Amino acid sequence: MQVYHGSYLEIFDIDLNKCQANKDFGQGFYVTKFPKQAENWANIIARKHHTESFVSEFTFYERAFEDELYKVLRFENYSEQWLDFVVLNRDPSTQKQQHNYDIVEGPIADDKIANRIDDYLDGLVSKEVFLTELIHHEETHQICFCTLKSLQMLKKKNRISSLKITHIAEPIIETLMIENNLQEIEAADLFYTSDTFTQLSDISNENYLKPWQEIYEMLKIELKK
Repeated sequence: MQVYHGSYLEIFDIDLNKCQANKDFGQGFYVTKFPKQAENWANIIARKHHTESFVSEFTFYERAFEDELYKVLRFENYSEQWLDFVVLNRDPSTQKQQHNYDIVEGPIADDKIANRIDDYLDGLVSKEVFLTELIHHEETHQICFCTLKSLQMLKKKNRISSLKITHIAEPIIETLMIENNLQEIEAADLFYTSDTFTQLSDISNENYLKPWQEIYEMLKIELKK
């Protein structure tokens, strides 16, 4: 899986000690499978630091989800269990890590949801009402790498090939939108989660050197299956 980290600088070496505590899934290095989500976050962070935004791309080896060496927690969507876990980790009374998972995956508590969490903790909204509201929230995604061991499942993408892949991805996503009447986030998700994109991202086979039309034909064949 290709994943992305939005920031105000390019990430080469990950230092967990520099990661903030009291985030959704605790202290750790956060990435998402949605490039647009990472871009939006990068823009927010860049404005705070008065710099340009930057999205770093990584390959995440998903076998970690099944490997017994890693303790993994996954939330498929917003749920009561997700809410309880986020509230636990966001508790400002302590900066101590509140769990011992290596990797945690699930939705994001963005600014809007974070504000509602505060309302819930203040007793202004019930858990039932809050969970009902979450059903209608747009899809988000994040993976938190909480331990040094978990970082072994991340590999930084080559900068040159990453740029070339971006130039291929843009017209493919645009064509998907036009030919299939899709919204941008739907088309992007369809492409970035496809086997075609996985092959494109494998630098060794040099698919990123091919014209985007040829990659798009590969994708259409895959989608027909």
